[in-house]
Amino acid sequence: MKSGRNGKESIRVLVSDGTRIHTQLLADALRRDPFLEPFIPAPHSTEIVEAAVARHIDVAVISSRLDEDALGGLAAMQKIRELCPKVRFVVLLDSTKPETILASFRAGARGLFSRDASVESLSECVRKVHAGEIWASSEQMTIALEALVSFPAGRSVNVAGLNLLSERELEVVSSLAEGLSNREIAARLGLSQHTIKNYLFRVFDKLGVSSRVELLFLALNHPASGQPLEDVYDLEKGMSFASCQRAAEHGMPRAQIALAKMYSEGRGVQKDPLSAYKWYLICEKSIGEIKDAIAAEKRKTAELLTTEEILQAQKLALDHGKKSVQPSSLDFPQRTSVTARF
Repeated sequence: MKSGRNGKESIRVLVSDGTRIHTQLLADALRRDPFLEPFIPAPHSTEIVEAAVARHIDVAVISSRLDEDALGGLAAMQKIRELCPKVRFVVLLDSTKPETILASFRAGARGLFSRDASVESLSECVRKVHAGEIWASSEQMTIALEALVSFPAGRSVNVAGLNLLSERELEVVSSLAEGLSNREIAARLGLSQHTIKNYLFRVFDKLGVSSRVELLFLALNHPASGQPLEDVYDLEKGMSFASCQRAAEHGMPRAQIALAKMYSEGRGVQKDPLSAYKWYLICEKSIGEIKDAIAAEKRKTAELLTTEEILQAQKLALDHGKKSVQPSSLDFPQRTSVTARF
């Protein structure tokens, strides 16, 4: 921030709406607030990203639609985040569809500003977001919370089916997880939108989901080993910050640890202990969920084995890892109470 018209530090705000006229109206409204210093970049996404970096902005107010692309603004946001992780974002929503709301949050939005809201309230939105708060309607928050909380327990889905998807189907799912529309996925893969719809129908059928929202959260929480992010598993050879961040956001614990270290040590990004600690917490949660899932599956598998077979499996695991393995009583069917030590 810099000294503003009020003699105090002001908040630098980038403003970019779908049209020049609308952008100017929003900037004028923000300019009435003495705490805000809005500026208008060139209207295309490339210039917006360059301006955000050059002007050292604090908050970016960007339309979800840019360059005649329904989610072009979200793509620009992601590029700005890679270069300037401390920038906070307010998305001017051009759609109230749940997919757009979820994609906005995933792209890094801290604020969702609806077109039916008063222009005067935008300055309050910007200040709240800059202060670290979330600005969203109860309906928008409900969409996000319901998708996060109720989806895993809502009904049975075939998580293992992700590994059964074809290479092309995985590309479609990966593109969807990035928040792309059918048209954008079709353009990326060189296919028609009709073909993309057919791929999605097949994916829905294989995974047991019924909507793009369910598929999105299944993909984010259970990334398939075959999706085109192989560099995620090659962290020791030096991933770029952007690649590591993308992998971490896809729920991969090793990438989350690596990203936390990058923030902690200032490698590829400005040193940021707060972000480092955040990613350690996220990784801790991811690992905990994986451990819980493994324990549950291990118990179910143990019910199919005899005590001798369980002991044999433990011995094989010990030989493989060269580490001491001490079975828990949960490893055995309830009819057995055996404890073995090697």
